[in-house]
Amino acid sequence: MVLLDSLAFVVAATALACDGAPRDPDDRPNFVLVMADDMGYSDIGCFGGEIRTPNLDRLAANGLRFTSFYNTARCCPTRAALLTGRYAHQAGVGHMVDDRGSPGYRGELARDSATMAESLGAAGYATGMSGKWHVTHNLGKPRESVEPEIRTNWPVDRGFESFYGTIHGAGSFYDPVTLARGEDYIERDREDFHYTDRINEEAADYIRRHAASGDDRPFLLYVAHTAPHWPLHARPADIEACAGRYDDGWDAMRETRHARMKAMGIVDADWPITPRDGRVKPWKEVTHPEWQARRMEVYAAQVEQLDRGLGLVVDALRETGAYENTVFVFIADNGGCAEEITSRWGSLSIPEKTHDGRPVARGNDPQVMPGDDESYQSYGVPWANASNTPFRLYKHHVHEGGIASPCIVHWPAGIEARGELRTTPGHVIDLLPTFLDLAGAEAPREIDGRSVEAVEGVSLAPAFGGGVVDREAIYWEHEGNRAVRCGRWKLVSRHRGPWELYDLIADRTETRNLAAEEPARVVAMMAMYDAWAERCGVRPWPLKRGQ
Repeated sequence: MVLLDSLAFVVAATALACDGAPRDPDDRPNFVLVMADDMGYSDIGCFGGEIRTPNLDRLAANGLRFTSFYNTARCCPTRAALLTGRYAHQAGVGHMVDDRGSPGYRGELARDSATMAESLGAAGYATGMSGKWHVTHNLGKPRESVEPEIRTNWPVDRGFESFYGTIHGAGSFYDPVTLARGEDYIERDREDFHYTDRINEEAADYIRRHAASGDDRPFLLYVAHTAPHWPLHARPADIEACAGRYDDGWDAMRETRHARMKAMGIVDADWPITPRDGRVKPWKEVTHPEWQARRMEVYAAQVEQLDRGLGLVVDALRETGAYENTVFVFIADNGGCAEEITSRWGSLSIPEKTHDGRPVARGNDPQVMPGDDESYQSYGVPWANASNTPFRLYKHHVHEGGIASPCIVHWPAGIEARGELRTTPGHVIDLLPTFLDLAGAEAPREIDGRSVEAVEGVSLAPAFGGGVVDREAIYWEHEGNRAVRCGRWKLVSRHRGPWELYDLIADRTETRNLAAEEPARVVAMMAMYDAWAERCGVRPWPLKRGQ
């Protein structure tokens, strides 16, 4: 076995969880965990984007930005891993929410995994959620042969005392499918309904209701947005505020973002920007430039709307006196989404009609400007390529463009640093262990009489004060795309493709494949990956039902 460098994963012996961490049980922090859906690494302002995100930028300026934080490359697996602190296959959602017949691919949160709400609830926390669930195929009634006779695996079944949001994944922002409160489906509650606004409003309301109730428990609030996932649905005023911003196209956008990211220290000046996706034309050769620009304008409007609503959540924390001792974390569930919607697309997520019965035009049609509830479009390959500046590939893939997430951590009472960057690698499986660490609690091994397995993640709290984090490696698999990161080294392959090796300290944009120069390291890391895949129940792709 080759000795693998692990410069970023050195053991750190620290007496406290982090600098200034409260140790009194009565002074445990609250946790607000916010996740965007299908958002590129460089979209928000504090990570180099031109999209206006003043609330997130203020949190970053008064907290930390983790520049090497990772998700799992897809919505459902990321949510399963985030909620349980285990790899998605261990948590039962190795792909999406359909049952493929093996434990890692049941499409349901595994019963031997404790959710963040169950774990922190057992430690004496109040628990609330607002937004997208998407870790069950059980929509509350029997469906085909895979559905039990009773509802299972809804948020209220897995530790959340309060829930407002959607059980399914994507959908119209004006009339989302499977909208629910607690145990019951509900209808949208206002004529000017927009799901992004309602998620944030309900989150702010939870904070105020908790304070008014006299409940002296600290709280966990999980705010799971669907924005800026397709469809491109934004309010007219928000679209107008972005009008003209992208008239120079994606090439100029990538260049200016890259320059800004280098100036901010988000990326190393020596890392080259990856080439434009070969499927994408130079902007000067594009047909329908107004429609193309409009796609990105609406996408940006969705992100700006999300950020504006997060201001309501921060206001509620201030008003209730919870602001100083709340750990506020913001991440994204995967990289920019290159999916191009066509008129042939159809699913529970895609309505045929609007709420009031008008037909919906489905597909990325240049003759239809996106934004309102009568269209159902995505921003597609060219803008996803720009969203993921300066990285390669997209959602679904485990090259950096698919798995790199912006990450902001803000905690005035517990983090002394302001506006600093942390290069410590982290993963969504680390957030539950981090929260338990800061709460002074152990991960439970039994919940409601059922045994639960140990978490796989590690606490990132030592990095808050500039320390280092101890771990062997981080692993990925999604749809046959595979990777392992150990220290500065990353071994990665696309489905059915060869293994590639990159030194992420020298080349995080994955432009210089060192596999031929480091064959022994490749063999050693392949063995690490294979052992992990076997242990976690990873199956060859494509999956077969009943496999």
